[in-house]
Amino acid sequence: MQTRYLFILKYILPITDLIMVNIVYFFAYEFTAYMGKAVSSELQWHYIVVCNLIWIVSTTSFGLYSEYGSRRIERIYRGTWKSVVLHAVLFSIYLFFSKQNDFSRSFLVIFYGMLAILFLVNRFIGTSFQFLLFNHLRGVKSVAIMGNNATGLQLASYFEKQRYIEFHGFINDMPEDYLDRNGQISDMVGRQFKMAVDKGIKDIYVTIAPERMADMSLLTEEAERQCVRLKFIPDISGALLSPYTVSYLGNEFPVISLRSEPLEKIHNRFKKRAIDVVFSGLVILFVLSWLYPIIALLIKMQSKGPVLFKQLRSGRDDEPFWCFKFRSMRMNADSDKKQASKNDDRITPIGKFLRKSSLDELPQFFNVFMGHMSVVGPRPHMLSHTEQYKGIVDQFMVRHFLKPGITGWAQVNGYRGETKEDYKMVKRVEHDIWYLENWSAMLDVKIIFMTVINMVKGEENAF
Repeated sequence: MQTRYLFILKYILPITDLIMVNIVYFFAYEFTAYMGKAVSSELQWHYIVVCNLIWIVSTTSFGLYSEYGSRRIERIYRGTWKSVVLHAVLFSIYLFFSKQNDFSRSFLVIFYGMLAILFLVNRFIGTSFQFLLFNHLRGVKSVAIMGNNATGLQLASYFEKQRYIEFHGFINDMPEDYLDRNGQISDMVGRQFKMAVDKGIKDIYVTIAPERMADMSLLTEEAERQCVRLKFIPDISGALLSPYTVSYLGNEFPVISLRSEPLEKIHNRFKKRAIDVVFSGLVILFVLSWLYPIIALLIKMQSKGPVLFKQLRSGRDDEPFWCFKFRSMRMNADSDKKQASKNDDRITPIGKFLRKSSLDELPQFFNVFMGHMSVVGPRPHMLSHTEQYKGIVDQFMVRHFLKPGITGWAQVNGYRGETKEDYKMVKRVEHDIWYLENWSAMLDVKIIFMTVINMVKGEENAF
């Protein structure tokens, strides 16, 4: 829901900020020129163009002027200081590496010092205006709810958290009371609409079971007669036991999903893939480039066979792929059926160290770079184990909605290694599904850091 204030703010904020950045730039330039440290007029205009472009990049990076970013004053403050810091870093780097490096440090100090002060003043004025608008000039939208059911209660909780909405509560407790015995709108509902008009309420949200939507044309006619807008929200909470999300197909067809999957959104998948490519590329370039030959030599010295162990494992959408690891066992016929266990006599001395330190997983960064895996995700299982567990563990195959990972939420919470007891696999699946439903880029970063910490400490289940 967007008020006039938010709509105007979305356009006023970037314009006033850009004007302020340019005013401060020219003031800082003139001040340093007065101090005898000026650059040529041609360079001055060249730098102002760069300064503006970097400001646009910085604010776009943090969504400062997006509808979400400008919806709350706290987000505006947070996005502003982040944008100023990023601008300072990028602009300073540009000036440092510029061939005509004539700008003095005093310019940067004056420019960013004044910019910080003016932004504080600007945001303080904006906060004061918002306070005046919401608390004295009633620059909010007045709404009420008709239908005291589970969906109505959830909607009420949402409205109560919005600073730009004045929520007047419920105007009708029982949805069955909309019609009288003759199938017409009851007098009570008409009186309630009149009371809503007297309170300045213009939007009423009606939460109603889908099977009763046929009755809503009469309710709409009565509301419009009183000059009240009705907005209908189907109450499907009683029909669906699980939490659900609603999206739209082509802005026409509502689609209900019983499971939240952030990585179904294309921008999130792009973000995760970008992190995977960059992270795996850096590991391959700066770690595996010199560590691979050393580990390969040690493996070859202790047992015959290839350096890499390749095994078909279950990937995203249950598609098999060849998973790479440093070979940590002697060549044996049970590698595709039997999990490694504590004191397994198949494991070589160097293999024991590799498994304990998790270095045997490093070649999987090649899988990540090629797109078979992700840095973070559910651990891939042998095909035989997938067949075994999908018949005995509920929702086991849900974890295959994601690309498998080198590390995952289950692993950093202690559920890694051998799974002799079924309950361990159940807990692993629970953690993998929680990750699928709660993914964020920062969660991936957290899991990576927890994995590194666990590697340094050593893990009890790593053998």
